Amino acid sequence: MKGPLSYEGKRVVVSGGGGAGMGAAVVQGLADLGAEIHVLDLKEPPIDVASHQSVDLRDPDAATAAIENIGGTIDALFNAAGLPGVAFSDVDVMLVNFAAARHLTGCVSAHMTRGGAVCSIASTAGSGYLMNLAKWMELVDTPDFASAKAWCETHPDEIASGYAPSKEALIIWTMKAAVDLNAKGIRLNCISPGPTETPMMPAFEEAAGGGQIIDLFAQGMGRRSTPAEQAGPMIFLNSDAASYISGENVNTDGGTISGITTGRIVLDFDPEAFVAQQ
Repeated sequence: MKGPLSYEGKRVVVSGGGGAGMGAAVVQGLADLGAEIHVLDLKEPPIDVASHQSVDLRDPDAATAAIENIGGTIDALFNAAGLPGVAFSDVDVMLVNFAAARHLTGCVSAHMTRGGAVCSIASTAGSGYLMNLAKWMELVDTPDFASAKAWCETHPDEIASGYAPSKEALIIWTMKAAVDLNAKGIRLNCISPGPTETPMMPAFEEAAGGGQIIDLFAQGMGRRSTPAEQAGPMIFLNSDAASYISGENVNTDGGTISGITTGRIVLDFDPEAFVAQQ
């Protein structure tokens, strides 16, 4: 009997579903649940899928064309692509982590019927979003990819470091845009992982000056998560089992942010200075 977590008969798009990170884990998990999977990524997906297109998400026309190539009804979108703040420009990080996710959501939601769902990967690096609502609302309210790019290019101080700003903007957009998508019967959520053992982790360790600083943000369960442990919440949020969950940012960090908030976990350094490096 088909249950609410099943993806049998569902067509899904996984942006960032190549390689060996969280998106690749989503692809593997969805395959086990019976989904028809379409991957957008510069890297090959970890398993055979219905289609794979190599797409540079900094090119919105290429992303739009890729979705049109898939065509038909799409039931779920997983925005799992992302860039770390190291080795990429701040603008590129903002474009891939925020503007491209927003753009793809618009493209895919046009192919969705009621019951569709979108889930994106944010980060606990963006956990300061509530303190920066006013700063990011102007960017969130830009009407399209080109205007978001222009805003980022003319606000270098606001987007400095790239990674944490991009995740703050993504969280705020998720919360705001969910209201409009809800009216169409489409849900929108994001998860905020803590430190996770993905191919991007060495870049984060380099930026932080070592793994010890990174692991301060994994104190909730005393270890870093695996990509599969982040894929599970995304798959759940886009499934029928989460049919009344929308506009949420779910901390998938093993309880670290909760511990910091309640004083059970005390960071012995300045977290704002760390986040500013990301």
